[in-house]
Amino acid sequence: MDRHRPHSLKSSDRNRRPRDDSGRNQGEIKRFKANDHRQYQSGSTTWQSPANSQSLSTRRELYERDFPLYKQPVEVGCFSLDAQRRFFNDNRQMRYYVEPDRNPNFDLKDGYKDRFVKRDDSVKEKLDHILRWVVANRSKLDSTTASSRALDVDFVTWRGHLTKLLTTPYETRDGWLLAVTRFRGTLYISEVETEAACRERENRTERHEKMMYWGYKFEQYTCADDIQSSPDPSGAVNTNEAFCTVVQTRLADHKLLFSGEVDCRDKDPNAPAPPGCYVELKTSAEICTPKQRSNLHRFKLLKWWAQSFLPGVPRVIAGFRDHDGVVVSVETFHISKISHLIKNEYNCWKPTVCMNFCCDFLSFVKRVATEDNPSVVYLFSWEPCREVTFSIHRDSPYSFLPHWYIQEMTSSQELNHQS
Repeated sequence: MDRHRPHSLKSSDRNRRPRDDSGRNQGEIKRFKANDHRQYQSGSTTWQSPANSQSLSTRRELYERDFPLYKQPVEVGCFSLDAQRRFFNDNRQMRYYVEPDRNPNFDLKDGYKDRFVKRDDSVKEKLDHILRWVVANRSKLDSTTASSRALDVDFVTWRGHLTKLLTTPYETRDGWLLAVTRFRGTLYISEVETEAACRERENRTERHEKMMYWGYKFEQYTCADDIQSSPDPSGAVNTNEAFCTVVQTRLADHKLLFSGEVDCRDKDPNAPAPPGCYVELKTSAEICTPKQRSNLHRFKLLKWWAQSFLPGVPRVIAGFRDHDGVVVSVETFHISKISHLIKNEYNCWKPTVCMNFCCDFLSFVKRVATEDNPSVVYLFSWEPCREVTFSIHRDSPYSFLPHWYIQEMTSSQELNHQS
């Protein structure tokens, strides 16, 4: 699951808004297999540029070109958040997947009333946890070139923010706001909660709240705290706790560092090194008709694929539940095979469109966000059926890089230059 929320502003600030979430050689570039929709071909196809100086189109046909190079993601670290949401630079919150019976009959309602500690999702953490990891692991990221660039990456963000970019060409309901700041040569991307998302969060129905809990409860039924133990569904579900991977990769000429929450890992000691051993857990309504199966392929699999493809998580395990929240079956979806599952669906989403749009958006950001200043925010805005536009804000409530991070990165870089 991906639980990182965008930061929001006070209503008075929102009213001023413009309208316009390893074991590999890090030096090796792996070109993923073509049937995984990951291979990049530098062909000579001519295509219309989707961007001008002020906006970026989201029209799907503009992104139907060769799949861009996407380097095999490498885990460069991890961190944990405890029951009080405190940061630890280790894997203490890692859990291990225990395969359930084919028809498990898990009651996802159990514990909702009396054993549920819910994270306060009105508290916006922005990029703070990732930045704490960066400060604690500077030696892994220091720029090797003699320049003013502090980190050897172009972008730092959450996996969830990139997931939103991948799905944008096919999104018809929810817009987004992404705040971007260039600091010491690296671009930081942090989501801002839209007014619509804020209203939705503040007005969730009881049924919606329960269904959100069901996803966490499914994890409790299928995850053990260590490799020798079994799941314990009698305990409390605390959504403050999290284990997060930090991966480094490259999309075309964009060097990316991002973090995403990981539900669990394979118990098998012979499993691949992270992130290849990680497992994503989902719940969904049981499928009783071909139409429901088609809808799963056309809509849910898009987000499941994007979320797991980005960090290199190889499989999603879905618990299908009835209307009363009882899991009646479990199914595994291999990320590398999802493109084959959807190929016969009419007018379905295409992985190449998703990745090319994300790549072009990052190029657009590089061209726009040129001033290297932590107090300057470039706010990129998008609504369905519109183009991506931006506005520039100085010393505004949109600023998101904390003072402690700016100070740490500035002072440590000055020390490096002196030495």
